[in-house]
Amino acid sequence: MDWFSTASLLTLLNIIIIDLVLAGDNAIVIGMAAKNVPKNLQKRVILWGTAGAVGIRVVATVLVVYLLKIPGLLFVGGLLLVWIALKLLTDKSDHDNIAAKNTVGAAITTIIAADAAMGIDNVIAIAGAAHGHIGLVIIGLLVSVPIVVWGSTIFIKVVDRFPIVMYIGSGVLAYTAAKMLTEEKFIMHDYFSANPLVKWLFIAVVIVGVLVTGYVVKMSGYSVKINDRGQLTLPKHVGNEANIAPEDRFTVHSDPSGRLVFVKVGPDKDPKSVKSAG
Repeated sequence: MDWFSTASLLTLLNIIIIDLVLAGDNAIVIGMAAKNVPKNLQKRVILWGTAGAVGIRVVATVLVVYLLKIPGLLFVGGLLLVWIALKLLTDKSDHDNIAAKNTVGAAITTIIAADAAMGIDNVIAIAGAAHGHIGLVIIGLLVSVPIVVWGSTIFIKVVDRFPIVMYIGSGVLAYTAAKMLTEEKFIMHDYFSANPLVKWLFIAVVIVGVLVTGYVVKMSGYSVKINDRGQLTLPKHVGNEANIAPEDRFTVHSDPSGRLVFVKVGPDKDPKSVKSAG
């Protein structure tokens, strides 16, 4: 394999992008698991926990790379990766079940176990993108993992500030999934090989379909319903993010741009007495 060929470099770039966009949750897990450990030991916990998690990730990815060579499994993996690409755009991850530990050994174990449980999508995606090149898998992990671990806070802020990053990542996943589907020798590989234009049209349709579907589903999940009595109904995850409980009371104000601002009122206050902060 020519390590410096355009194809190899593009494959490596795909692996790094997939690692970064799918590893944000893992960075959060690392931080949550280590937060109760004495500060002078936290770096050790993060280092060894990450090393163990990466070791398991490499072994699992190598196994999946070889499994994908079994006839039919590449197609199944491609379909699964389409779902993962959609999930990246539409899901809100819940980390409440990640317990913080106060000992080094327990925290390291938590990081490794949680990463193994949460990293299935990453393993499948990387195995599909690698096209059998184990060396590229290892290099991609060595490049992206330090970025995620040591720059996790910055990376997560970048994703929150620029949502397009997640769409780029999802597009790369969709591209990888479509390539897996077209390269499955057990189904339509010969047809796509003989008709490259149809192959690239199929790949484009998969990418656009994933991005459009993800956008529509995500936006519909944020929709607010209003009945004929003027009552608002919020999606459950929006209420959870805003920490809204059924017993909460609110007062409503208008900001300078005309948008309505709901201000939570304390149990001992009259809503009419709350003034706008703007």
